[in-house]
Amino acid sequence: MAIDQYVAEYRTRDWQEIEEGRLRIAMIGLGWWTLEEAMPAVEQSSFCETTVVISGDAEKAARVREENETVQRSLTYDEFHDGAATDAYDAIYVCTPNAFHKQYVETAAELDKAVLCEKPLEASVERAEELVAAADDGDIPLMTAYRMQTDPDVRRMRELIQEGAIGEPVAIEGHMTQTMLEVASDDVNQWRVNPDLAGYGASVMDLGIYPLNTARFVLGADPVAAQGSMRSKRQAFSDVPDEYASFMVEYDDGVVATCTASQNAQLSGRFSVIGTDGELTIDPIFLAQTPQTLRLRVDDRTVEIDSGRRDMMGDEMTEEFDYFADRVLRGADIGPDGEHGLLDMRALAAIYEAADTGERVKIA
Repeated sequence: MAIDQYVAEYRTRDWQEIEEGRLRIAMIGLGWWTLEEAMPAVEQSSFCETTVVISGDAEKAARVREENETVQRSLTYDEFHDGAATDAYDAIYVCTPNAFHKQYVETAAELDKAVLCEKPLEASVERAEELVAAADDGDIPLMTAYRMQTDPDVRRMRELIQEGAIGEPVAIEGHMTQTMLEVASDDVNQWRVNPDLAGYGASVMDLGIYPLNTARFVLGADPVAAQGSMRSKRQAFSDVPDEYASFMVEYDDGVVATCTASQNAQLSGRFSVIGTDGELTIDPIFLAQTPQTLRLRVDDRTVEIDSGRRDMMGDEMTEEFDYFADRVLRGADIGPDGEHGLLDMRALAAIYEAADTGERVKIA
């Protein structure tokens, strides 16, 4: 392909098919991510609006309702499970600690509501299997919230790979690190370092899943085996194995991804795909740092594709919600679906097992 022509034809929303419509969303879990990222993103969206907020704290939910013009009802978790206000929303967004996801998806299936569920799907493979089964039994749309899959730069990277811009992909390098104790300082009891709430660990479950899944998306390949190494030094991470983690994932097309993740390191994210003829890199990535730039390097030439976006997190979340609405309103197949998220849960379990045993672990 002609690289200059590709840059000139840079486009966003290659997935969009609707021109109008409105998906009414109930926000479940009113932590900082919902309030500071998800709800503002929905407000900026073309096809969504927040009409219901749901929390374990009735006063907090009522306050959020009063502060947001489109919100019609505020509910407690018990009221949601009892089926209150079902005429006020069409879909739910689940943003609670991982171990609570299943119960809300099960209720949504009973109420015939579509679901956008934050990643990872649950705290364990077994619970994720039950979550996906509930959605299947209820015949409801279930999307795993991988916002990078609707990020225009990531989608262009995937397209370039498919068009042979770097030849045959042979390796991937990715990392995501942050200082969690500062970034999420207002989270109740720091649930990400509580195995009962987070699952197998803190860093790979919450951060390592980004390069793991982004590699799946851009390659169009699935993980088949993993190796890993983890350590925790500080008291805050004493209950989880992975304050610092590195891992390798083999994909079914033969490509190997080498990744690092930490909840206690400099804010940083980078993702590169190395091919036989070139290299594609997005740096920074994952953590809303700007300017996010996609770079294509072939021989001694480097081309930068800058989308011009500067509110990265808001833009990514808005893309994700509008994509979800596009699929639900049209009754179209949705991806990444529950089965997609479930395979990542199996990959996460394999990474933690590999780090614990020191052995290569196949992903079932």
